[in-house]
Amino acid sequence: MRVSLNGYFLAHPHTGSGQYTLHLIERVKGVDLAVAKPPGPLGDVGKLRWEQLDWPRQAQKVAAGIMHCPYFALPLRRSLPAVVTIHDLIPMVLPEYGGSLLVRAYARLQALACRSAEAILVDSEASKRDVLRLLRVPEQRVHVIYLGVDERFSPDRSGPSPLDRPYVFYIGGLDVRKNVPALIRAFGQIAHEFPDLVLAIAGGPGANRAMFPDLRTVAAPLGDRVRFLGRVTDDEKLALYRHAEVFAFPSRYEGFGLDPLEALACGCPVVCSKASSLPEIVGDAAILFEPRDEAALADALRQALHDPRPLRQKGPVQAAKFSWDTMAEQTAAVYASMG
Repeated sequence: MRVSLNGYFLAHPHTGSGQYTLHLIERVKGVDLAVAKPPGPLGDVGKLRWEQLDWPRQAQKVAAGIMHCPYFALPLRRSLPAVVTIHDLIPMVLPEYGGSLLVRAYARLQALACRSAEAILVDSEASKRDVLRLLRVPEQRVHVIYLGVDERFSPDRSGPSPLDRPYVFYIGGLDVRKNVPALIRAFGQIAHEFPDLVLAIAGGPGANRAMFPDLRTVAAPLGDRVRFLGRVTDDEKLALYRHAEVFAFPSRYEGFGLDPLEALACGCPVVCSKASSLPEIVGDAAILFEPRDEAALADALRQALHDPRPLRQKGPVQAAKFSWDTMAEQTAAVYASMG
């Protein structure tokens, strides 16, 4: 069986879709994956042309029997059965992410194209509910296949801490749905109780200021108690997880939630919002709170800081339930069912 895999996001390996595509290529067994790559960098129009015209032609050229797009896109007209992975439906769920008229038109095009897929893969039961509600496809065509966590994410606090003070850590995007201002304000509520503690925030703002809150202004009253680390390397992220006192994740919507899962795997106590997919990912290994309740977030931080041991023990056990190899096996089984 030959599957034409859309490799557009291989040019963006640090994105979630890029990581997912890489893991498919590395781990799917018993399937001839023909990876289709664009010839070079693409703008918006070029990306649309690639998805609708050039990739289908490549799939036919290599005599593929199935097309798989590992993100929310499919050609509207195609001659082959298709699999699409829909990690989330953010533009359709959150109005502020609807974007410009062109972005909304693209989302409608892809919704129409993806409705016709023979199989739709989603990362969580929460995403499945969104797909069934918003795309109105038959339930039997939607398959929940959880993502995994890399083996290198493991507990190890033997090395030096990356910061000179104990810290609460956040990484996972700085756009509005990530709810980082609420984390800063909640940290401010407990800062006087933990005078040596700082809040460390990793990541850089995007170009669209309307979608990226001014976090430095929010943090200004706390002075040097909030540290903005900017973009960090994979090795730096690993060390930050391992040595953090708590990892906090206040997001309002996630299709999966890879960042808190990585923190759990590292034995870091996690406090996490109970929004969308997050409760099913972290299970009972994290302290959950309503994302809009800053007092509850402050209480969760306080509880985790005072009693971290049970969370450190539960985290790796919960994370071990999510395997990239299992993801690959289940994906190959979907391919086989279409053969």
